[in-house]
Amino acid sequence: MRAHFVRVALAILWLATPATAHEIGKTQVTARFTADARFQIDILVDPDSLLTKLAVARGELPPSALPRAARDERIAALGSTFLDSVRVDFDGTPARMRFEYIPAGAISDFAEAPSLVRLSGERPLRAQTFSFTHHLAMGSYALNVRIGESPTETFWLEGPASSDPISLTPPPPATRAGIARQHLLLGFTHIVPNGLDHILFVLGLFLLNVRWRALLLQISAFTIAHSITLGLTMYGIVSLPAKLVEPMIAVSIVYVAVENLLTSELKPWRVALVFSFGLLHGMGFAGVLRDIGLPRPQFLTALVAFNAGVEAGQLTVIAVAFALVAYWRADRRLYRRAIVLPASIAISLIGSFWTLQRVLG
Repeated sequence: MRAHFVRVALAILWLATPATAHEIGKTQVTARFTADARFQIDILVDPDSLLTKLAVARGELPPSALPRAARDERIAALGSTFLDSVRVDFDGTPARMRFEYIPAGAISDFAEAPSLVRLSGERPLRAQTFSFTHHLAMGSYALNVRIGESPTETFWLEGPASSDPISLTPPPPATRAGIARQHLLLGFTHIVPNGLDHILFVLGLFLLNVRWRALLLQISAFTIAHSITLGLTMYGIVSLPAKLVEPMIAVSIVYVAVENLLTSELKPWRVALVFSFGLLHGMGFAGVLRDIGLPRPQFLTALVAFNAGVEAGQLTVIAVAFALVAYWRADRRLYRRAIVLPASIAISLIGSFWTLQRVLG
């Protein structure tokens, strides 16, 4: 039994080791191609993180905390280093680009607002495709592409990997059904396989008790809560900085896992706390939609479809988890010793690591 305990814990830790839970608003890229053969690529960045990456790219030690003005001046001076780390190809040929750094203060008065790096240049008139590479990016991020006046297309890239060649032929107008399908898939993949932090939270809810009533109460509270803040955040009614939301999401994972170790019964306060944590997770989901931007004519369709995709992802996680542990759930004592305890310990350790990682930046 002890060996099984260790295997379950190590399996969850192994799955989490190569993955980093998503980060809200760290990198957002929008590429625009106009009819006069010019292009402009806007990259929203966290200025403190960017300065650290640029210093490391130059082989220097990351600078200590600088006043905003000094930090922005230093980033602007490192434009050539940034250009060495980003590549835009047209039909496989690198393009020459101009670098412009626009400080956060020029975009918004909000202290946590991102800065903007703008790359611009000219593209060959007969170019058929382009590709984008951002060697300083970490984790997955959205590349939003707009050709002329056509609808925006979104491509998800992983860290420093290059995009596949993207056609410069304007796409046909998007239909309501197409937008719904796109955002339904986006919501689903944000949970499975990309949302490891949300997966572990849902697993924490699943593990508490073998009774379906306990699970349904928690999932219902979580679903209602994250649906509320997803909508309110996307409509601009509420907003919290990512530096607060992301650590709190990690704390929510730790809480449900630790409580699983202390009790096997659903307490009234747990439902209330799950609802509160759901409000935070909803803001995390909204971060993904802000990355790509919702189509204005079909804003509500896209929002509802994305939320439906998230729910489908969560239900998939629960279904798979139930299938994997169905044998043990018949015996409550065996289920708790063999599954709940080792899995909850592993989940709490992962959540604690993410909490420290996100607090320390």
